[in-house]
Order: sequence, then structure tokens, then C-alpha cells
Amino acid sequence: MRQVTVLGSCGAFPEPGRACSGFAVDWDGYRLLLDLGYATLPRLLAHWPDGAVDAVVVTHEHPDHCIDLHGLFRMRFYGDPGGPRLPLYCPPGVLDRLSGLEPDVDLHAVFDAHPLPGGHQVGPFALTGLSLPHYVLNAGIRLEADGVVLAYTGDTGPTPALAELGRDADLFIVEATDRDGEADRPTRNLLTSTEAGHWARRSCARRLMLTHFWPGNDRAASVAAARKEFGGEVLAAEEGLIVPLG
Repeated sequence: MRQVTVLGSCGAFPEPGRACSGFAVDWDGYRLLLDLGYATLPRLLAHWPDGAVDAVVVTHEHPDHCIDLHGLFRMRFYGDPGGPRLPLYCPPGVLDRLSGLEPDVDLHAVFDAHPLPGGHQVGPFALTGLSLPHYVLNAGIRLEADGVVLAYTGDTGPTPALAELGRDADLFIVEATDRDGEADRPTRNLLTSTEAGHWARRSCARRLMLTHFWPGNDRAASVAAARKEFGGEVLAAEEGLIVPLG
């Protein structure tokens, strides 16, 4: 089984019945998480009821991308004390921010932290983390295995690095926040759906999945805007959506 399952698709805060950023990657039995924002942990446990995860990759420290990592920490710390540490790949700010929630315990008792951006071998995947423009350090993620490429932006403004990140990707997961006034800001830290389509085309990706929708946005309109720029398949991230890889 080689697939990615959407755990959450909202930016900033979850809409009713939804969650913030999070994806579960199944690869021949290897289980990897990409981000774990608000309300994603219960969806993770619905997908993997035993809660067993082989590695976690977090793009940046904003809570809509990492807050439920603390819930996963508590599951391991209190539910499986003394178990093997879980490999965690993230910018340093992620653990710095989460440690403020519970300063009397050590997150490193559960997590074996590895820094991003940078390159790592993560189970079957060659992981490349590229620095992308955002309000805090954000690492776009590129996972490669057996000739298949899964790329994910986290949060980002427009940058030529997106074409490198998503180059020839089987699936390019791109944030499409479409927040009012974002395109007119002098410093850009988020994308529009049109820009998501543009960078998917520039990267020659096979498929584009839009995510990180601003609550209340019309997702069908976002997909339509991306399709004007990108001629391949365009998907909207929806909680529970399963997309085959390869």
C-alpha cells in the first residue's frame, strides 16, 4: 500500500467537521506523518487505531501545523513509557514552542529530533527540506522513494524554490490560503490558488493537491482558479481523502 491520507486541510483554525494541516503517508507498511495541526490526532487514530507511527515530519512551528504533536507526545510519554523514541524532523522552533505547553517534562524523552531544512534518509524515503518564505522558518518537504516523489509546501509565499521542491512530483501538495488581501501585501508569506497552479505547472508535477484553505473559502472556486494555470489533475484536500502514490 502506497498512499497519502488527508487528516486535515484548514489553515489557521479548523472549520466544523474538519481539521488543520496534516497528512498520513503509508508506504509498504512504513508510516510517516506530515504535519499534525489542530484536530488531526483523532483523525490519525481513526486511520491508524494503534497509533503506531514510524516518523513525523513537521514543516514549521505554527500551531495549525504542529499542536497535536503534543497530544502524540502525551500518548507515548504516559501510554508507552520507556518505548523507543520517535524520529521527528522539524525546524528547531517546533519543539521550542511545544515545550512551553508543559515545561516540566522533556519532549526529547519521546522524540528523536533531526533538524530541518536539510537532507535525511527517513525509512524508505530520501527527505529534502527546503527553506521557503513564511513568517517563521518553514521547510518545504520533498520525499523520494522508488522513483516516486511526494512534495509538500507547508506554508509559503511565492518563490522559485517551489519549482525545485515540486519538480516532476507524482503529487505536489501546495497551500492555497487565498486570504483576503494576501496578494497585495509587500512581503508575501502565503499563496493564492492561482499561484499554486502556477508553481505546479512550473515544477512539471503530475498532480496538484490544494490545501490550507482559509476557513469559509469556496474550495471549488480555489480548484477552478488553479486549473487555469495547471493542466494536470487538481484535487482539493478533504479530510479522509486517500490518494494513491506511484
